[in-house]
Amino acid sequence: MGYCYGAIVEMENLPAPYNKNIEHCPTKYIWPAHLCRALASLVQPSTVSDTCFLRPRSAGTRFLRLRKEILRLARTRLLRPRSAGTRFLRPHSAGTRYNPPIMLTTPRYLADHAAAFRANPREANRAWFHQAAYGLFLHYGLYSLSERHEWVQLRERIPVAEYECLADRFTAQAFDAAAIAQRARRWGMRYITLTTRHHDGFCLWRSAHTDFHSGNTPAARDLVAELAAACEAEALGFFLYYSHGRDWRHPHAPNNDEWGGQARPVYDPPEPRYATGAAHDLAQYLNFMRAQIAELFARFPQTAGIWLDGVAVPLSLPDGAARMRVAELYAAIRQQSPHALIAYKQGLLGTEDFFTPEHRLPDSGDSAEKRGQIEAHPATLVELNTTMLVDPIAWGANAASRHRSADEVLALRRRAQAAGANLLLNCAPLPDGRLAPQDIAALDEVARRWSQDH
Repeated sequence: MGYCYGAIVEMENLPAPYNKNIEHCPTKYIWPAHLCRALASLVQPSTVSDTCFLRPRSAGTRFLRLRKEILRLARTRLLRPRSAGTRFLRPHSAGTRYNPPIMLTTPRYLADHAAAFRANPREANRAWFHQAAYGLFLHYGLYSLSERHEWVQLRERIPVAEYECLADRFTAQAFDAAAIAQRARRWGMRYITLTTRHHDGFCLWRSAHTDFHSGNTPAARDLVAELAAACEAEALGFFLYYSHGRDWRHPHAPNNDEWGGQARPVYDPPEPRYATGAAHDLAQYLNFMRAQIAELFARFPQTAGIWLDGVAVPLSLPDGAARMRVAELYAAIRQQSPHALIAYKQGLLGTEDFFTPEHRLPDSGDSAEKRGQIEAHPATLVELNTTMLVDPIAWGANAASRHRSADEVLALRRRAQAAGANLLLNCAPLPDGRLAPQDIAALDEVARRWSQDH
């Protein structure tokens, strides 16, 4: 027999939009138990019922009036609604496609915006982001082991099966999330963006939707969970980088025969993992991404937002955004996490919360792809993203690149500030997960000199 858990909650004092989009029960709503603890801190204590119901799907309902049962279930994080119209809840199954709004206490990074957050979570998050000004970008994954650029799989045309063998060497033994977050705060940064899944498809969290993740390596760790917790401890915002348009492993991701934007490596002979012709079904890839992104927001509900990449692929076709159902994805994210910000490089639809072009603001001499939606939406927030590794430019560990000096980084900060933009500065962890000593020394110096001048 299956069971459903939850709590009955008065909804009068909940902040918008969390008091919407939940199945109505005249003046009360049914909430999954894992949200009760967070909910209790947002409403008056008297509005949270002590009733936790245990309801078999068949006849014979039993009620447990134990608050400790609610708290025990709150730790499981295993419950999802059966469908948008389902009144009672059951454990998540593969067929679940509806994700309820996440109930949050005010995240620590938004402590100074708590009142605004209760009134309008997304606008509060935007206001915080504009003030945050400076963030740390981390590109870390299997490609880091090669120290030959994060695009090593595509550039060297490494077959998928051969590339996957890198997972057997992934230890992340020196990846210290707490130390990274503490350094970022000392450097004056107010948020961190981590590559949860790059173009190679390797995931830094224990995903239920693929076995190609850090939990199935010698590291046996969930690096996303570790860094999310470290950011919360340091009151830093935490953004999820996720490769959307480009995937070099999934059988049904966009192929080169139809899509541009370096959708796949060019293999000769063809890569047997990739589905082609009539066997190729883009919907399978889109559903996979939707499930993973929903999983990330469910696992890490205080996430500040999502940073999508691979925009050149949907931009390569006139109807690319529509075919990749990008508007649907944005709507699903905003339903599930009403405060979360969405970025997709220089903009794809124009409805993103901020644009994030590489290195500099585009100008009239740039291609339409490089200009994106920035000119058309001048009121939208902008973040310039760039990297410590240059000559040649790289985002993942690359032994051939040099590291920027403190003088160069200070110039970047001043340029971003003058443009009214944030600066997201990438540091590429070494194969074992340590930050490069050259980057640490330079950013320590930047922090010292910046604090003297400001």
